[in-house]
Amino acid sequence: MKPKYQVIIDDIKSKILSGDYSVGEQIPTESALQEKYKVSRQTVRKAILELSNEGFLRSEKGSGTYVSNQYQSKSGNHSKNRTIGVITTYISDYIFPSIIRGIEGRLNEDNYSLLLASTNNDVEQEKRALEMMLSFGVDGLIVEPTKSNLYNPNIAYYLSFKEQDVPFIMINAYYEELSVPFLCLDDVRSSYLATKELISKGHTQIGLISKTDDLQGKYRMKGYIKALGEAKLRFRPEHVLSFNTETKQDLSTNLKKFLSENIDELTSIVCYNDEVGFEVANVCRQLDISIPEQLSIIGQDNSYIAQNANIKLTTLTHPQEQMGRDAADWVIKKLQGKKDLPNETYYQPVLIEGETVKELEAE
Repeated sequence: MKPKYQVIIDDIKSKILSGDYSVGEQIPTESALQEKYKVSRQTVRKAILELSNEGFLRSEKGSGTYVSNQYQSKSGNHSKNRTIGVITTYISDYIFPSIIRGIEGRLNEDNYSLLLASTNNDVEQEKRALEMMLSFGVDGLIVEPTKSNLYNPNIAYYLSFKEQDVPFIMINAYYEELSVPFLCLDDVRSSYLATKELISKGHTQIGLISKTDDLQGKYRMKGYIKALGEAKLRFRPEHVLSFNTETKQDLSTNLKKFLSENIDELTSIVCYNDEVGFEVANVCRQLDISIPEQLSIIGQDNSYIAQNANIKLTTLTHPQEQMGRDAADWVIKKLQGKKDLPNETYYQPVLIEGETVKELEAE
């Protein structure tokens, strides 16, 4: 458990960085802070002293304590080299190492440093990452949004970057509440092409494994529904299995139930991504369901796991390293004063045929 004075420090610092307390504004009195945090005056003074030493506060005798702008100047002097912050949901797995490699490669060309943080798709961890970037005084920011299909409580931090004229761009998704530049795969088209591929091979009973808390999941479901509609195939809610970040750990168990209940009807499944595709394949092995003889599956993203697995998964491309490079290039050009940079970029997916889709014979 944190010491009481540290709780006060973290809370006041968050309010300053998010803009709740603006530079020059007087913070509540020591008595008010005592009452709010249920602590002694000594604890409050220790917190204020620490925040003053860090440049977040300044005290005026007989007047009160005010938000200082010294933390901004301190953080801005961290290095002669400019630093770009990068916040992703994950770092070490799936497509993220390739994205980071692309970012790093482009930054190195112009001698920019990289400050990296991940959120594990958790808004509280995103908050801490944003506070770190603001405290450090990064010159630009590349962000993969956290739970992008849900309301985000950290919007104020992004507005703080805007107010400070720190350029930032989002990758893979964006927050619909904010008007920000972004680089995304055309997720609607990706799932649309996956579903169309199955339809072209004679499949009419097509399931979907969908993630609900990320914008990619929303749009990939949209592509699936669009392809069904064009083929005049009925959308059946019972053929859709949804999960989110919190329930992902139960996906294997839920897949067993889903497949056991629907295998007599389903002939194929469009998977949210390659990771889910291999989870489906793994569960099929446990249930003695043969792929693709009994069930065809398509992944999405052409991740390294799809490229190095024992089974060659049919999937669709994701720009990965190119997206990372383009994001870094956008921020660098913005810092160089370039105008007319694109606000929206959609990369077009391409089908990569594997061995997990079977062509059905016409009845």
